[in-house]
Amino acid sequence: MAGAIIQALLEAEELDPHQIMASDPSGEQRAFVESQYGVQTTADNSKAVQKADIVILSVKPQVLNDVLSELKGSISPACLVFSIVAGQAISSIISRLDHHAVIRSMPNTPAQVGKGMTVWTASEDVTEDQREQARIILNAMGEELYVDQEDTIDMATAVSGTGPTYIFLVIEALVDAAVHLGFSRRDARKIVLQTVLGSVTFAQRSDQHLAQLRNMVTSPGGTSAEAIYQLEKGGLRTILSKAVWAAYQKSCILGKEIEEPLNAPIELENE
Repeated sequence: MAGAIIQALLEAEELDPHQIMASDPSGEQRAFVESQYGVQTTADNSKAVQKADIVILSVKPQVLNDVLSELKGSISPACLVFSIVAGQAISSIISRLDHHAVIRSMPNTPAQVGKGMTVWTASEDVTEDQREQARIILNAMGEELYVDQEDTIDMATAVSGTGPTYIFLVIEALVDAAVHLGFSRRDARKIVLQTVLGSVTFAQRSDQHLAQLRNMVTSPGGTSAEAIYQLEKGGLRTILSKAVWAAYQKSCILGKEIEEPLNAPIELENE
């Protein structure tokens, strides 16, 4: 996700490569990021944030406590901390960093091509100028939606943050089905991707309810009607609903697991 953000900012010409410092413990990953984006890299988290105006936390939830411990005391009071870590509450970041200007967000991977969706919120200490800085970053990645209630971020994690996973699985299944019918995999991929893209674009440009759009292509006794019957019979809506609910619960659980060290130390294994 960090790479997607870097690429989006560079392609939108919001920042030059020399203005970005990326930190990663892996020498191989640092070499890749340097060659791919032309940015500066380091293995020292404290060094990475020393002169920063904005610090973006893009790490696995399981290693966040270690990272925050390294950063505590190194971030300028005027700096904006921008977290995209799943399940991590703003209050927990503030407590561990002793830093109060914190934004929590949940982007998704289409941000890499400027078509992402990010839901975000901010602590009371984030200034209007800093909120505008956040919007510039998020608009470079695609669309953004500010919410007042932080609990909404966990819901967004389940819907938009995890959403590309659902979509890619459906696309993969449709491609496999087309191949089963007799199309080459290359042709099947082209047909399915354009169908999905066209359907989404059509829905975005229409003010009609999604059910109305579906009815437009569902003739009585036709092929769409037969296909929908089988999808409903197979419980497609129920399965998708269960998947989203499971992702939401996991996001909430991740937050609780991360907060546990405040009361009882546990050993965390870096991934």
